[in-house]
Amino acid sequence: MAGLVSAQMVLASGPDFPTINDFLPPEILFQGTPFAINRIMLVRIVMTLVILLVLGITALRSKLIPGRWQGAVEWMLDFIRNKIVYEVMGERRGRRYVPMITTMFLTIFLFNVCEVIPGANIAATATIAMPLVFAVWTFFQYWIAAAREQGLLKYLHHELIPQGVPIPVLIIVLPMQLLDVLIVRPVSLMVRLFANMLAGYFILELCLAATQYFLVDVTNKLMTPMGGFMLIAAFVMTLFESFVAALQAFIFATLTTVYINLSYPEEA
Repeated sequence: MAGLVSAQMVLASGPDFPTINDFLPPEILFQGTPFAINRIMLVRIVMTLVILLVLGITALRSKLIPGRWQGAVEWMLDFIRNKIVYEVMGERRGRRYVPMITTMFLTIFLFNVCEVIPGANIAATATIAMPLVFAVWTFFQYWIAAAREQGLLKYLHHELIPQGVPIPVLIIVLPMQLLDVLIVRPVSLMVRLFANMLAGYFILELCLAATQYFLVDVTNKLMTPMGGFMLIAAFVMTLFESFVAALQAFIFATLTTVYINLSYPEEA
């Protein structure tokens, strides 16, 4: 009788689906201090240390003829330098920004991929704070580049008043262009990264919660095929989210490079 009641309670409660509270976890270290750390912040700290450790060890143990590990790291760095920075800006301009774009790409990618790493189970970019930091970094970099390369007034004139646009149309175009360089560019970068990683987290966790519910919590054998289907869906979503982690890092790094490049005069 007790087992029947327990089974009915499980069925009534349903799967343990993720909620927004997953992104507001309790503090687990240094509670009540300005240095309090929750699970998401801990994931960021650990992954940052992993990035520094891996790159540091690779640099210290680098050889003239690279092994597989060194070759893989060098391939990644070459990809960022040649296929993102130099492809957009050219080598002369791009050399200045290779460290920035490399840091941005690797950090975003590895923070994203935490979503599918057991023990982390959440993308470190799935809260608004980290995408905001990267977007603000991009914002300042393309304004600094504009001030250095052509002066802010010339840059604003070029961006706000496109050539060939009739003066009456400028009444509409000018505020739209100003909104673009001040708000739309950084906000679109931030929202795109945040929204994709947040949505991916919820979809993947829904699949995993449904898998546990139908395969473990529910004793009715008729539900087993549904559990198997959700398990396959969870596996597919894990692979897809791994791809999205890399794709979002690539998009963010590429758009950052494009926005900085637009700050240079066309004739340069």
